[in-house]
Amino acid sequence: MPVDLVVVGLGYVGLPLARRSCSAGLSTVGYDVSASVVDGLNAGRSHISDISEADIAEMRSAGFRATSDPSAIHGAETVVICVPTGLSADGQPDLGAVRAASRSVAAHLRAGTLVVLESTSYPGTTEEIVRPILERESGLRVGEDFHLAFSPERIDPGNAHFGIHNTPKVVSGCTPLCAKHAVAFYGRLVETLVVSRGTREAEMAKLLENTYRYVNIALVNEVALFCDQIGIDVWDVLHCAATKPFGFAPFSPGAGVGGHCIPVDPRYLAAKADVEGFSFRMLSAAQDVLSRMPEHVVGRATALLSELGKPLPGARVVLLGVSYKPDVADTRESPAAPVARGLRERGVEVVYHDPHVPEFGVDGLPMSRVASLVAALAGADLAILLQDHSCFDMSLLARADCTLLDTRGKVAGARVTLL
Repeated sequence: MPVDLVVVGLGYVGLPLARRSCSAGLSTVGYDVSASVVDGLNAGRSHISDISEADIAEMRSAGFRATSDPSAIHGAETVVICVPTGLSADGQPDLGAVRAASRSVAAHLRAGTLVVLESTSYPGTTEEIVRPILERESGLRVGEDFHLAFSPERIDPGNAHFGIHNTPKVVSGCTPLCAKHAVAFYGRLVETLVVSRGTREAEMAKLLENTYRYVNIALVNEVALFCDQIGIDVWDVLHCAATKPFGFAPFSPGAGVGGHCIPVDPRYLAAKADVEGFSFRMLSAAQDVLSRMPEHVVGRATALLSELGKPLPGARVVLLGVSYKPDVADTRESPAAPVARGLRERGVEVVYHDPHVPEFGVDGLPMSRVASLVAALAGADLAILLQDHSCFDMSLLARADCTLLDTRGKVAGARVTLL
């Protein structure tokens, strides 16, 4: 049965795209290799924090269905690939999911279809990896029989102000005609389109966006380390600097960077640069700074426990907020993991409180969750604020009987120590 769109990969990028497509009146099918994801969506359950069960109900009423049968791709006018692009065990780009998705699309590709890659990757991925698979395994030619484009995702989990429809969308194509078809498709979903010169430029733009954040986050973290060493209040420094209305973009220090994009995308850029014989020295420096931040937090925590006269073996520390950013449930690459690991290695008992994260573990070992903030503070020798969820009562944290290490610069009080 013909459909307007098949979304391949129903995660943090694909499911919001499918939702937007449904709301724009496009007939939409979601394809995913995970049976639990497919069964859950077809039963009305969401596995993404930004998509509620009410949202899924609206999508289903608009005709959306999820499937693990790749033959659904055959009936699509447009296929958008939104699969994860992570890192291998040795820290190198892992495009296994992109290759597998491309093979699935190729096996069911028909003439006239638009195929778009939204998964973040290094420059050349669309032309050098996706295109050969599609052409070789389908027997069709890009620009002649079907159209191929790249349009980087710009999903920001937890952002209530910017979604797919009002975030400018970069669009590119392997040929001018491919780009034209991509513009026609995304023009039905997005208010503002930005047409790139080519797919490599669009791929590079996505890496630049997140590398910009990576490098600047590293800069403010190193400033925080320096300010701590010489006794300067880094939060006051940042507050003052942020009042400049031009030439300065504020970033905040913390226990480290997390999520799927910020810690990962610069690795894709560095790997591509290495292949091309180019060294991104600034990326290496930024990685060095950010990799040291969890251990810095552990060091500050153990020093505070020593000042309190609490031997590390048997001391109890509660981590407040273990997701990678405020107000989301996503724990991918969260700095809470290395912080917890470092404390455990020193014999500290580590528990956590996070209303958004029902289960959290490190190195395969589950961590005890304290359901209420009051109970978490009452039973701890030290609390560490890792994420400033909006549901946290900062006044309660300020009045807590236990010492608080605030890595977010949000709390003031007699027992509060700032990062």
